[in-house]
Amino acid sequence: MNDILERVFILKEEKNALILAHYYQTMDIQGIADHVCDSFEMARRAQEASEQLIVVCGVHFMAESAKILNPGKKVLIPTLNAGCPMADMIVPDDVIAMRERYPDAAVICYVNTSAAVKAVCDVCCTSSSAEKIVRSLPEKQIIFVPDRNLGAYIASKVPEKEIILFDGCCPPHDFVLESDVLSVKEMHPDAKLLIHPECRLEVLQHADYIGSTAGIIDFALKSGDKEFIIGTEVGIVEHLDAYATGKSFYPLKKGFICPDMKKIRLADVLSALENDEYEIKLGAEELSAAKMSLERMVELGK
Repeated sequence: MNDILERVFILKEEKNALILAHYYQTMDIQGIADHVCDSFEMARRAQEASEQLIVVCGVHFMAESAKILNPGKKVLIPTLNAGCPMADMIVPDDVIAMRERYPDAAVICYVNTSAAVKAVCDVCCTSSSAEKIVRSLPEKQIIFVPDRNLGAYIASKVPEKEIILFDGCCPPHDFVLESDVLSVKEMHPDAKLLIHPECRLEVLQHADYIGSTAGIIDFALKSGDKEFIIGTEVGIVEHLDAYATGKSFYPLKKGFICPDMKKIRLADVLSALENDEYEIKLGAEELSAAKMSLERMVELGK
């Protein structure tokens, strides 16, 4: 293991590489990253990167976003099959059909989508920027794809707009039920409940804080409370256990895991750096169209 780590750091310097890792990655992957981020910060870091090579330790749509925002750089994802079930739930034809049904609506796509879907939407968003972006658009009708849970949460925050939802979701977050919340709160009655808005509304109504992965981490680190129930992927519990001494963190539900986020291993990162695999390649037309929606996200989400 030490040999792999040493080789990764050597090659990172030799190849002028930037390693970005999502908070849901295993702690050893987080340990080699230049930046550990949520999806919005990852996109921003990729856009501003001066390095010639960007290695994205996350899932496929994150690596695509890095390439779209900085097309002159070589972007690698260490494991090709690290996908996103939510992103796979929608294709461009779904968006086009909704546009035809609601011609006056603006179309916002969650960042958890393919480049092809982003290319047929008006603007992209993350969980941390969704409300701000919805409020910033002049249209009163908003088509929100693909996450019905995040879309429903934003609709509750911005009632003056009509939010039209697509029937997609993040399976690990959607799997959490209100009964799970009541059970864990009974076990830890003094703990603050911090939940990601990809969960169902009936789950969110019990939260002390609702926010992105970065928002949950920031709240937990700054809070004077000592116990927290974490309503998102277990990687956040592991991250907080490592960086917040004197506090206790409990997963909202047993098995709260995104399998795709756990697919990248240190050996995969080493292989990516050694062999330039696996490179993200997008057609010029798709890249250009998707870039507009992502650039608007970064600008409006500031």
